Amino acid sequence: MHSSAKPSSVTEPAVITDPAAPSRKLVVRASVICFLAWVFSVYDFTLFGTLLPKIAEDFGWSTATAANVVTGVTAGTFVVSLCVGPILDRFGRRPALMITSAGAALTSAATALAGGAISMVGIRAFSGFGYSEEVVNTVYLNEIYGKHPRRGLLFSFVQSGWPVGALVGAGVTALTLPTFGWRGSFVIAAVPALVIALLMRTLPESPVFLGLKKARALRAEGRAAEAAAVEKSAGIETAEAKPGLREVFAPALRRHTLCLAAAWLLNWMGIQIFSVLGTTVLVEAKGVSFSSALLVLVLANLAGFFGYVFHGWLGDRIGRRTTIIIGWSCGGAAMTAMLFGPTSTGAVIGLYALGLFFLTGPYSAMLFYMSESFPEQVRGIGSNVAHTMGPVGAIVGSALLGALLSAGASMTLAAFAAGAVGIFGSGLVMLGARDVDRHRTSVPAEPAPV
Repeated sequence: MHSSAKPSSVTEPAVITDPAAPSRKLVVRASVICFLAWVFSVYDFTLFGTLLPKIAEDFGWSTATAANVVTGVTAGTFVVSLCVGPILDRFGRRPALMITSAGAALTSAATALAGGAISMVGIRAFSGFGYSEEVVNTVYLNEIYGKHPRRGLLFSFVQSGWPVGALVGAGVTALTLPTFGWRGSFVIAAVPALVIALLMRTLPESPVFLGLKKARALRAEGRAAEAAAVEKSAGIETAEAKPGLREVFAPALRRHTLCLAAAWLLNWMGIQIFSVLGTTVLVEAKGVSFSSALLVLVLANLAGFFGYVFHGWLGDRIGRRTTIIIGWSCGGAAMTAMLFGPTSTGAVIGLYALGLFFLTGPYSAMLFYMSESFPEQVRGIGSNVAHTMGPVGAIVGSALLGALLSAGASMTLAAFAAGAVGIFGSGLVMLGARDVDRHRTSVPAEPAPV
């Protein structure tokens, strides 16, 4: 398989010859590099929100203008994110890793040069590369881990880079902002992401993509039987169609793709209400003092970290789809209990942390599940289509919350309708997704019945 790959300008590291039994050294090295890539992509992605008050003050933006900038950035992020799936499936997993990490670095650096609202929206739209880095991680690592019995747990530690990146970003910003200002903070954020992008040059391309590349070349020469043999030996689902958006909406995958997209959209409504706007909800719905905001932030990230690890571990044992459904159902129940239950600060914060544990934790299972559930030819595009619905869900959640509050609803009721119902719904629609055998790396051609 390796001998058929064309040489590149960068010396290609040794390639795994048996995807079912990757070396421990490669598993550890790939996991660490991908973890750091996700940490610093999150660092850049969350830094804009952290520094928005300072940016708005510097440019003299009103609250309405700042909100419009955020909406524009979110829309731009969605558009740019759509490019990542085709990169994964057409050009390779390793190039996609390098492009998304370098994209996060260059976006950070360019943000320091923004001169106003329009340029800020145009620049920050490219943070879609950093946002999509987790999709690239899961596709690449799924194929590097092969049939490792604890691959879900391993990936959960990589995915935990989200709370780590958010905390690192907040800490570094607190130290550097007084001296370097918001522009300098973005320049500083660019440096580690660029270093990680360069480190990715040392990683091998995944054996699955090398098999796909060889099979495509053989089919282009009219050697279909040999291409099918290569796919079979590499454990690749045979498909003669070229990778593209049409394939993930073909009859065999349409329901699965739509269910995953709906799950991301609905769940990110909950993320927007209870994570991004969590402090506002706690203060206005439950009367928690604003001085508890720091405690809430720490609890949220700790809950996220342990939630990722727990759901990664559980997914290896009972299946990732089942884990996702159970986790998000529990998350919706915990947030509902928090909103309508006890009013004591301890009970509220405890239920809130539990809700975040079950809201964010299942994403370690969800991302890895997506890479397992799509055929190898459209693994990147399929996963990315669903993943891009996250920012859309954030916009829908904010808009619905605002509309309900404007109509006179209480924050308690508005947060339940815009957030908790979305979390319940995300678990429910997962019942329509493909039920993939957790012990296999490939999937059947047809979706299993619900």
